[in-house]
Amino acid sequence: MSFKFVKQLPSPDEIKAQAPVSEELKQIKAKRDKMICDVITGASDKFLVIVGPCSADNEDSVCDYTNRLAQLQDKVEDRLVLVPRIYTNKPRTTGEGYKGMLHQPDPEAKPDVLAGILAIRHMHIRSLQETGLSSADEMLYPDNYHYLSDLLSYVAIGARSVENQEHRLMVSGLDVPVGMKNPTSGDFSVMLNSVVAAQQGHDFISRGWEVKKEGNPLTHTILRGAVNKHGNTLPNYHYEDLQLLLEMYNDRDLENPAVIIDANHANSGKKYEQQVRIVKEVLHSRLVSRDIRHLVKGVMIESYLVSGCQKIGPDHIYGKSITDPCLGWEETEKLLYTIAELC
Repeated sequence: MSFKFVKQLPSPDEIKAQAPVSEELKQIKAKRDKMICDVITGASDKFLVIVGPCSADNEDSVCDYTNRLAQLQDKVEDRLVLVPRIYTNKPRTTGEGYKGMLHQPDPEAKPDVLAGILAIRHMHIRSLQETGLSSADEMLYPDNYHYLSDLLSYVAIGARSVENQEHRLMVSGLDVPVGMKNPTSGDFSVMLNSVVAAQQGHDFISRGWEVKKEGNPLTHTILRGAVNKHGNTLPNYHYEDLQLLLEMYNDRDLENPAVIIDANHANSGKKYEQQVRIVKEVLHSRLVSRDIRHLVKGVMIESYLVSGCQKIGPDHIYGKSITDPCLGWEETEKLLYTIAELC
């Protein structure tokens, strides 16, 4: 019943020394950081699209995807800021199943966390180097953020983590935009309380140190739908939901009110093809209300090279999700052009 200590992992500084980021890439990331921050603060009226696989399971197919995204970014740069979704830590509702490349760099092999840390860092570096697009990842384990802190331009806190004190306090020290998802219950108050906490300064323990954080004014909300006590999914991307969130923001003294709409998960009931319709409805809501237009800064879309999903196994299809189903590239490309036209 006790812990079995498998191996002591290198510190983030040791991993970064082993897989460093060049000065050129640091400058590229700094420009991207500002571009994304400007959308959240309202200094830019461009629209943010965080898009990519449910889980980044294979470096080659992920970088193939982000290279295609980079080519498209050049064509829509006057309207959109595209952020590759390279999610390497996967929360599991029951604790079973593939937990992401951090745990299993080879989905068909046994877990190897050290190899996973090196693999996810290498993948993020390669994608940035080949595309010039810095990426987004989910902070599933707060202490692990430091292994990628010099590479990420956007961080998401998931529905199961958003109520956790440690996540909220860690976010208070990040200097990039962080989206706090509504919990699986859908409670807007819980989500906004997490933003209140993260925008304040705190003293707490991190990686064996007492640390002091000043607060992150770029912390904002993400609507991903809810699940009721009967297990039914309840979307929260409709105009009325956005109006309610706007009113609740107005009741609080928060910096940079903003929301990103997650078009999949409980908003689509994991019917991935519905993401196209959902995004279009969100864009329509922005068109009919100036206040909602200022509040809704972007969308999240789950997308890969091949539509749908597959089980882990020897008959693996390159570029097809091994977790939740995703839009394929052709549908994604068409949708991104539509967003650029309507946003």
